[in-house]
Amino acid sequence: MSEKIEKVILAYSGGLDTSVILKWLIETYKCDVITFSADIGQEEELNDIEEKAKKTGASKVYIDDLTETFAADFVFPAFRANAIYEGEYLLGTALARPLIAQRQMEIAGIENADAVSHGATGKGNDQVRFELGYFAHDPHIKIIAPWREWDLNSRTSLMAFAEKHGIPVPTTKKNPYSTDRNMLHISYEGGILEDPWNQPPEDMFTLTTSPKDAPCTPEVIEITFETGNPVAINGKEMTSANILRELNRLGGSHGIGRLDIVENRYVGMKSRGVYETPGGTILRKAHMAMESITMDREVMHLRDSLIPKYSEIIYNGFWFSPEMKLLQNMIDQTQINVSGIVRIELYKGNCTTLGRKSDLSLYSEDFATFEDDNVFTQKDAEGFIRLNALRLRIQKLMSK
Repeated sequence: MSEKIEKVILAYSGGLDTSVILKWLIETYKCDVITFSADIGQEEELNDIEEKAKKTGASKVYIDDLTETFAADFVFPAFRANAIYEGEYLLGTALARPLIAQRQMEIAGIENADAVSHGATGKGNDQVRFELGYFAHDPHIKIIAPWREWDLNSRTSLMAFAEKHGIPVPTTKKNPYSTDRNMLHISYEGGILEDPWNQPPEDMFTLTTSPKDAPCTPEVIEITFETGNPVAINGKEMTSANILRELNRLGGSHGIGRLDIVENRYVGMKSRGVYETPGGTILRKAHMAMESITMDREVMHLRDSLIPKYSEIIYNGFWFSPEMKLLQNMIDQTQINVSGIVRIELYKGNCTTLGRKSDLSLYSEDFATFEDDNVFTQKDAEGFIRLNALRLRIQKLMSK
């Protein structure tokens, strides 16, 4: 290649693509390659990653458990904002990419690497998310995106390259879907899902029981919040990662969190994706219930008006942008009083709020009651209505 590269940090999963990329980088750039594998709750076996990477040519291997960081510093901030892209997607993949990019750049600094590399294709959102994250940490970093450079444009050609270079690849039939999994969700794309008319097959789902087969007895749980963050389930305090794991277990067993959407990718095309986000679905429902009694009306409405923009910022890869920092600071200010307990019922794909309570509640039964009260003069509502109706009355008078 025209550009001389000395040392590369590769985001490495150990799958076919990144295994081929590892060897291709060494052959193409004649450089030293260090691999980095992040444990973000994808439930994949990482024990053999180091041996496999070194056999394929890596000079050094990093394997980092980032589960607590992912939950506490990426998932929970987004859920404090009730973030949701295009009204449905809970941003499972989009929230993981900036964390991986951040740690990859930290390793690049430790190792004095002059380049980083990833396995994202030139069609998707992830290339943008990774590379915006890289540049946010080092404006001068060199980035190698093999899918935008090489001529290995099919799985067959990747398999042939792997066989030629003695790279071990799975001998079992490939899952017909492209999947991405972490502690928050699992996504499925490709295969028969590329036709948006095709129904996802039941045997595809991993995290959730079919709602049809879920228990016929509802399960009621209580989630405790402090300043917008979940801190306990059924009174038991847990770490951020363990709360997410437990909510996934509970939601999955009741068939909660399945989603089938056609979304708009940042690069311009529409993409059909099927998602399972059991714990996140419960968490968002419970968080909104907690806010309903603890957050001021105008603060809530202003924050809600910013959810689409906030979610778009995450989806498009601008986690480290100044606008994201500004919005997150504002959103976290809204969460100061969002503390208390929410009671949720889980039943056959649904999570329903049964109750909520807080020492900081703004709800006053004295004011809201339909029975006799001594705190609200109903006659006052007449002037309130007439003042709000003034412009409507004038408009009608002028039209005659």
